Amino acid sequence: MKEVIKVEQLTKSYDKLLAVSDVNLSVKRGMVFGLLGTNGAGKSTTIECILGTKRADKGKISILGMNPLKDRKKLFQKIGVQFQEANYQDKITVSELCEVTASLYHETANHFDLLERFGILDKLKSPVNDLSGGQRQRLFIVLALISKPEVVFLDELTTGLDTKARRDVWKTLSDLKSNGLTILLTSHFMDEVEALCDEICILKHGKTVFYGTVDEAVNSSPYGKFEDAYLWYTSEEEQADENI
Repeated sequence: MKEVIKVEQLTKSYDKLLAVSDVNLSVKRGMVFGLLGTNGAGKSTTIECILGTKRADKGKISILGMNPLKDRKKLFQKIGVQFQEANYQDKITVSELCEVTASLYHETANHFDLLERFGILDKLKSPVNDLSGGQRQRLFIVLALISKPEVVFLDELTTGLDTKARRDVWKTLSDLKSNGLTILLTSHFMDEVEALCDEICILKHGKTVFYGTVDEAVNSSPYGKFEDAYLWYTSEEEQADENI
């Protein structure tokens, strides 16, 4: 499979704080890749450097064969990003926000179809501010997919969703993956990681403490369940800065 994201020896510091140190990632087309770690482990910094919104101190990064700093405009048309928080115009409706987002791209998916797939088509005329937390979360995933991206970055994608809604989102993303979409996600739900991820990277204090499949993570730990293994890998994590 073709490599979509390649990160070599990524290092980033903030003053004297080393946020990420010599991180290496390789994500192939059609793969769901999980970037894991507790708050402050370096996940946000790693993703921001991959996207080119922050400049790495050291290392090489490419997405779809392009440099995220030099080829930002080209990449913008080919990637989707879903964030936990988003700023939008007060009282804007779901329909209006989808239309505004679609206007930014050359080629777009049908946002009505996406809204239906994620179970919020009935909220089309509702103000975004009136949506529940879970509905907003699904809307932000829809917005990330409107550009028909080749690769999408999803941050804690099912936070605030009930069990059925989470499973529905998993199913939709699995269907998109089968059609060639590459997904890099962060999650604190280990059942979600087990259900979706082909490979994972676990960060601790900005360094990689595990890289491989979920099964390999379990087999390399003293435990028989992935959640226990994850806690073992990430134990004694510093909580000083949750934005790293």
